[in-house]
Amino acid sequence: MTDQHETARETDLVSSSGLDEAERRAVLAANDAFYRAFAAGDAAVMADLWSRSLLVACIHPGWAPLAGRQAVLDSWNAILAAPQPTQVSCRDAWASRVGPSAVDGPADRAMVICKEVLAGQGLLAATNLFVREDDAWRIFHHHAGPVAALSGMTHEQDDPVH
Repeated sequence: MTDQHETARETDLVSSSGLDEAERRAVLAANDAFYRAFAAGDAAVMADLWSRSLLVACIHPGWAPLAGRQAVLDSWNAILAAPQPTQVSCRDAWASRVGPSAVDGPADRAMVICKEVLAGQGLLAATNLFVREDDAWRIFHHHAGPVAALSGMTHEQDDPVH
């Protein structure tokens, strides 16, 4: 795909996301903070990034689903306490509003779908859901798992069933 086509595709994703540019940047910044805390092994920052107002949930690759703030934070504490920090990064992230249409005012929930790159372990697809709390975007759900192929991850506007 040429740079021109990629730029057009990114523009389409932004315009169809239901988030204004400032909201989109803020949600993606919160997502980046999540991956920075993960890579740095910073349990305190990781805890601060998780919602306090909603039930939180997390599905780590190969783990049973976890629900509840303490269970989720305990899982992250175990992961982040590893002797060698996980070399993880996020690629190709895009953000979208979750909930009422953009005409209903500022978004209070959003999702990010991205590729999670784990050094030496390959690629995962990840979904991170965020809620606006106290003027900050906080994560309330993380799900990462292996997929057959991640090239050509696409986003379709108004595709409600999947």
